[in-house]
Amino acid sequence: MKQFLKFTLASAVGLVFGVFSLILIFTIIASSGESKEVKLSEAHILRIELNGSIQDRVEDMPFDLGKLRGEKVSTLGLNDILTNIKKAKKDEHIKGIYLEMGFLNAGFATIEEIRNALLDFKESGKFITTYSEIYTQRAYYLASVADNICIYPEGALELKGLNSTAIFFTNALKKIGVEPQIIRHGKFKSAVEPFMLTEMSDANREQVETFMGSIWEQFLDDIASDRQLTSDRLNKIANNLEVRTPKDALELGLIDSLFYRDQLENHFASLMEKENYDDVKFIKLKKYNRVRNENSREKFKKEKIAVIYAQGEIKSGEGSETVIGSERLSKAIRQARKDEKVKAIVLRVNSPGGSALASDVIWREMKLAQEKKPVVVSMGDVAASGGYYIACVADKIYASPNTITGSIGVFGVLMSFEELLTDKLGLTFDQVKTNKFADLGIPNRPLTKEEYDIIHESVVNIYDTFTSKVAEGRNMSQENVDNIGQGRVWSGINAMDINLIDEYGGLEEAIAGAAQLAEMEAYRIYELPERKDPFQEFFKKLEEDMQTSWVKYQLGDQYKYYKTLEDLKHLKGVQARMPYQFVID
Repeated sequence: MKQFLKFTLASAVGLVFGVFSLILIFTIIASSGESKEVKLSEAHILRIELNGSIQDRVEDMPFDLGKLRGEKVSTLGLNDILTNIKKAKKDEHIKGIYLEMGFLNAGFATIEEIRNALLDFKESGKFITTYSEIYTQRAYYLASVADNICIYPEGALELKGLNSTAIFFTNALKKIGVEPQIIRHGKFKSAVEPFMLTEMSDANREQVETFMGSIWEQFLDDIASDRQLTSDRLNKIANNLEVRTPKDALELGLIDSLFYRDQLENHFASLMEKENYDDVKFIKLKKYNRVRNENSREKFKKEKIAVIYAQGEIKSGEGSETVIGSERLSKAIRQARKDEKVKAIVLRVNSPGGSALASDVIWREMKLAQEKKPVVVSMGDVAASGGYYIACVADKIYASPNTITGSIGVFGVLMSFEELLTDKLGLTFDQVKTNKFADLGIPNRPLTKEEYDIIHESVVNIYDTFTSKVAEGRNMSQENVDNIGQGRVWSGINAMDINLIDEYGGLEEAIAGAAQLAEMEAYRIYELPERKDPFQEFFKKLEEDMQTSWVKYQLGDQYKYYKTLEDLKHLKGVQARMPYQFVID
């Protein structure tokens, strides 16, 4: 029996070792192949497949875990998309761009940045063609910039207006005997409403209607400009749901062609002046990344602009590519500040906020950097609450009209499980403590009035600190900041009117603005934080993915609500962040 167990154990270990060895071998092969420079010697079409998420910058990993599981969606880096569109504009071997649209998962500000890059590309006289079986509103917003918008004849195009649905957990928590104890400052601070109300407050509804209205107006204006229609006409189409078939979209002037796949192939053959589609050469975005830029000698230039990526929720600790860790980001800012070759810093913020303490740690490093060299902020889809906290000290702030920002306010949440534990489960508790407040925050009982007042005082103090730093950074009075603060969320358009931002523009415009402030003409881009070892990140991601993939599979689109409750368990300290589930469809 002992020999059998030893043999079984050895076999299991050998199997695990063999699998990991194979992964390592394939990784090395894949990595070596993907690092090799690609040279184009004939005409190509740049093929950009947009079917999945877009992040400001993606993790550098040898394998796409989604692809390994057989998923067709992927995550792209906005920085790679913008860089390659800019490169393709001047590349004589690229004759046009083919946007293959899927279910695009990106915010309107991100999509607008790509649209603007494509509009700039069109100035070269090269074509843009887009094709999809189904255009969601987000996908169509991006596709509307194309010369030829093509759709499968039996497909669909969505144009119905924007919607944001909030879910409230108050009654569900009450049923299981959990009492959220909310301490907030700011009448618009709606992040905690899902745990204390059963519907939107009047203040929250007011702010959502305001910023969604401005985003919808921008959406209509951009499409109207590209499709030679009026915003009023597009709004009427949406109100009446006039687009019910692709043929409707064609007759209304929203698209250009109804194509089956073979007809699309003939279209490309015609554009490239080829007799057969098989003679048409395409190059995908990932491969085009390895085509040398005509300005590739920029990497040898001594002076640098540091572009520091801050995306995700703000937390204390190390963080990751999609979680802003105060330690990791502070180190990156400090590194850029101390590097004499770095003449300016651009902080790219895409965050709903998070820990107020972690935000302040990052703010301090931003302040030190701004005292030494020009600091510019580029806001992505969201730069709100803690995300605005770390941005407010910048010399200049760039944002899209579709950016969600503001939310200057703070809150704290403690959960009392007394009813669940005592009344429903029958548990009782007894304790010994050395001091009056030794058990402050213990979950088996609610806060006393005195304890609540103490925490509320802390929340008010942090809000005062927050507004004072915004006032200093934006050259405003603290009273004025409080008037536009109170946790209220604004769109980029609204934010311009109240001096929360300085310029409209994306990452490219922010970099140009930083160069101007630093009086630089020749420079290279230096991205921070430095990427971690791709192999370590791959195996770490693989472990995390295994832990969550089953839950995601079982819950589908409802996973985000599970994630809200899961994240609530890990809240520590006072928070400066947006509502937990904030989605515009």
